[in-house]
Amino acid sequence: MLSSKLLIKYGGNAMINQQLQIQIAQTLKQLSDTGHEIVLVHGGGPFINRALEKAQINSEFIQGQRQTSPEAFKEIQKTLIGEVNANLVTTFSQYGVKAIGLSGLDNQTVTVKQKKLQLSLSDGTNKEVDLGRVGEITTINPELISTLSQNKFIPVMASIGADQNGLGYNINADDFAGEIAAAIKADYYISLTDVEGLYRHYPDPHSIVRTISLQELPQLYGSVIQGGMIPKIQSCENALKKGVKNAVILNGTKPEQLLHYFETEEKIGTTIKKQS
Repeated sequence: MLSSKLLIKYGGNAMINQQLQIQIAQTLKQLSDTGHEIVLVHGGGPFINRALEKAQINSEFIQGQRQTSPEAFKEIQKTLIGEVNANLVTTFSQYGVKAIGLSGLDNQTVTVKQKKLQLSLSDGTNKEVDLGRVGEITTINPELISTLSQNKFIPVMASIGADQNGLGYNINADDFAGEIAAAIKADYYISLTDVEGLYRHYPDPHSIVRTISLQELPQLYGSVIQGGMIPKIQSCENALKKGVKNAVILNGTKPEQLLHYFETEEKIGTTIKKQS
């Protein structure tokens, strides 16, 4: 396959396991050596949970969004940038990856506004919920990312951004990855998760959806697309609608799948295309 521009969203159990981190590093090196331009966006949920617990800060989720007080944000930023990002860059660099640690704060790459959440109440009315320091992306300046990736560096990005006044916000990593994929005009947006792909009847391996079009997705919410897969698929949808050519769900606990996807004709994971 010809070299492509890849946005890889990295999270889940593949992040926690050191041996899997090493395998991801080796895979990134091989993909980069064959000419692919790569940008990697990472989450850090388990690390954040541990940091907030240690700081004795309660963490509440509302419709999958982490309510983030100023105190919680301070711990989240410290954890994502100072711990998770730094450790990933260190590991990747040890295995020959030209990794550069970034967040949305660098060069004002990602600008946000406070995210508003509308809850539907039983009486038919809506209630606006204050999520605190949770950001919704308004603009992306891809200049720094593009400069690095064109020079064979791999930007490794933590999902933190700031508003126009310089106030920092936590951003859902799936949302962040999809928006960055669109901004850099990625050929492939690859979400590494803990399952083999999208299942019609989870966990039946014969029911994995290998290829699906953007137009087919809406009817699958609530049945095929449930739970933690919802924000991932929504992120893929958003990226495709904004110009990304392909969105792919692969199993991040099997890093070899990344190479396999680009080097063989065998269909693995789930590929979402703009057109059927």
